[in-house]
Amino acid sequence: MSDFARMNRRSFLQTAATTAGAATLGSALAACGATSPAGTSGSTVTLKYWDWFVTQAPWVDNEIKLFQQAHPGIKVKKTTQASNTFDNLYALAVKSGNQPDVSMIAQKPNLNIQVDQGWLLPVDKWANSSWRSKFPEGTFHEGSNIFKGKLYSAPLSGTAPWLQLYINNDVFKKAGLVNADGSVMVPKTWDDVTHAAETITKKSGGGTYGLGFGNSSFGLLVWWMHTFILAAGSPGGAYGMDLRTGKYTYATDRNYTDFLNLFKEWKTKGYFYPNSMSLTDEVARAYFERGKFGMTVGGVWNQPEWTQHKFTDYTLTTLIGPETTPKGYFPSMPGGTFVAISAKTKHPDEAWAWMNWIYSPEAGKRWVGMGQDLSVFQQNNDPALVTFKPFAQYVATSKLALAAPDVSVRNPQTSNVLVQGVKPDLGDVMAGYYTGQISNLQGALSDLQGRMQKAQDDAVKQAQSKGFKVSPNDYAFPDWDLTKPYITKPNA
Repeated sequence: MSDFARMNRRSFLQTAATTAGAATLGSALAACGATSPAGTSGSTVTLKYWDWFVTQAPWVDNEIKLFQQAHPGIKVKKTTQASNTFDNLYALAVKSGNQPDVSMIAQKPNLNIQVDQGWLLPVDKWANSSWRSKFPEGTFHEGSNIFKGKLYSAPLSGTAPWLQLYINNDVFKKAGLVNADGSVMVPKTWDDVTHAAETITKKSGGGTYGLGFGNSSFGLLVWWMHTFILAAGSPGGAYGMDLRTGKYTYATDRNYTDFLNLFKEWKTKGYFYPNSMSLTDEVARAYFERGKFGMTVGGVWNQPEWTQHKFTDYTLTTLIGPETTPKGYFPSMPGGTFVAISAKTKHPDEAWAWMNWIYSPEAGKRWVGMGQDLSVFQQNNDPALVTFKPFAQYVATSKLALAAPDVSVRNPQTSNVLVQGVKPDLGDVMAGYYTGQISNLQGALSDLQGRMQKAQDDAVKQAQSKGFKVSPNDYAFPDWDLTKPYITKPNA
């Protein structure tokens, strides 16, 4: 979820005070290299802006408010689309010539295809070396946010594990899962989670369950796989291949089978809330908040809604493996995207002014201050500056994300390798095994591995047939040590 899975939820109780006046805001924007392109003639330019932010809406709304104060000649008209329909709606808007001036970037088709089809406007005219220098080294590179030498976007958020195991402190305390100092006994291993889930379920007499989730809306079982398997030394997690070999390993890496058997055991022993498969993610979060189960997997996007409900008595952890010492970490890669400008905008300078505002370090500071996520600007991410304890815990997890091999840095032409999705996918296999519809787990994983690998190999061959210089070898990094940051070098 890319990051898209962690950016599509709910609403947040605004905590940041708005104290800056228009003059101060104008100075802050000027410091970012922007000018005020509208308002001198007395006319107002209205920009259409699209996103799929719901939880993060208060931050966006606040930035729009501050931006309009600094730019009285520009009005930003925001439309928030549902994340699962955003791609189709954006494609239809492009087809009808009615796309927004500035927008979060659709996940499909691939960004390079959107560029090739003329959907987006390069921003090199404004994003000069001074502007780019504010971002961390390696942020901008071909195949990520630069295509054919032109820049189109930049990341908003910093790097941290995007999934966590959340613990309801009250449930743990009632079950006696506390340390000598009274703090909750945070699970560190698979066995710890099993012990906690068993204790909660048995001591409550069936009134509370150890674990719970909501799988009906998005198919989120893979979140559990990803959270629990990276530390076991399976770098592909739930979403990718093992980049040490450039192959999918669902059937050949025993960790997948071991975790799925454990996951099924938790279900068989009654540790999961019984109706988890039919719950939505939203309902599951509410049930966790109410103490119907003690542990769930989610992301930092959960926190704003719980804060709004005045539920703050929880703890988070992540990177949970079979052993206390992780054998791998959450992979992170330089680059990234967030918003872009439409190539058809009639107001490019005004659109850039709004885009530039979003990417300012000051907006990033408010992004962190409102508990949304880390900022791409590291100076905004000091846990000591965060007053809300659960969010400070999240900020502190950034050390558990290490730089991983980046195929697009090694060979930017791999952005032209367009892998088709397969069905059933890993989430379907997990659901089938959990519900008993799949009995031969190894056979199902072997079939999945074969189909995923074929889709990858076919995509490489198709790109080669179009003249792109790509190879299966682009995806293999045999010298990668999973416990250390990896610096990807471009092909010579």
